[in-house]
Amino acid sequence: MLENHYIPCRGQACPSVQTFFAQVHEKQVFCYANANLTRDEQTREVIRFVDYWKDLTGRNPEWLYFDSKLTTYAELSELNSRRVYFVTIRRRGSAILKRLEQTARSDWKPATIDIPKRRNKRIAYLEENIQLDDYEGVLRQIAVSGLGREQPTLFLTNHPEALPRLMIMNYARRNGIEDGLGTNVNFFHMDNLSSEVRLNVDLDVTLTVIANSCYRWLAGALKGFDHAKPKQLSRKFIETSGEIELLPNRTLRVTFDRRCHNPILREAALDKDGPPIPWLNGYRIEFSYK
Repeated sequence: MLENHYIPCRGQACPSVQTFFAQVHEKQVFCYANANLTRDEQTREVIRFVDYWKDLTGRNPEWLYFDSKLTTYAELSELNSRRVYFVTIRRRGSAILKRLEQTARSDWKPATIDIPKRRNKRIAYLEENIQLDDYEGVLRQIAVSGLGREQPTLFLTNHPEALPRLMIMNYARRNGIEDGLGTNVNFFHMDNLSSEVRLNVDLDVTLTVIANSCYRWLAGALKGFDHAKPKQLSRKFIETSGEIELLPNRTLRVTFDRRCHNPILREAALDKDGPPIPWLNGYRIEFSYK
């Protein structure tokens, strides 16, 4: 049976599959996804991702940025014992907010952050060391005002020296993951996956991650389209007509019809030094333009 989860696009909780995504910060590529996840298992998913990353690369991830509801303080303590630096958001309790209100304004340090939609935005932050239940050691808490909310945002990190301003900017870019999820819902129709078997949805999510990675590779190869979304790339480069011709030298020539974006494809030379494709009977692909 599926569990009830809150679905933002519907504004209500209903039977659904809970999915975990991880994205490479700089490359904007989804590197991990899991839809075979129950509510009781969700707090361990961060640790499972760390294990996956270590098996894949031979080392733990250096930094993790995630939402406060994702895991528990005990799991944060385990991340710290594995020497994985993290930044997350702490839930704002009334006692914490009351204490911050009583803090002298002179104790708050000014800073300027520079992120999309918040160019040269002035903020103020208050840094202190705290101890939390189920967490072994000391955490840095950075209360930040001026981020567009009435109450300060509370950042937690286990890095002893990272500059608060850089951590705030990097965490704010985590919204790119949510933007990417919105793209998957809009373009890959992730919200239309339907099955009573959780593993079926997990397979569809995995294929979505692969497709997203392919589009990110294509965006990186096309000059000026590094940050283009899959829907834009599909409309301008994928959804095009042409002719396919089989040549005697086991080459498959694809001739594109005239389009204004063909010069960008020609410049990218995606077919240059292309190896034979095993599942295409060893044929090579060659591009041509009218």
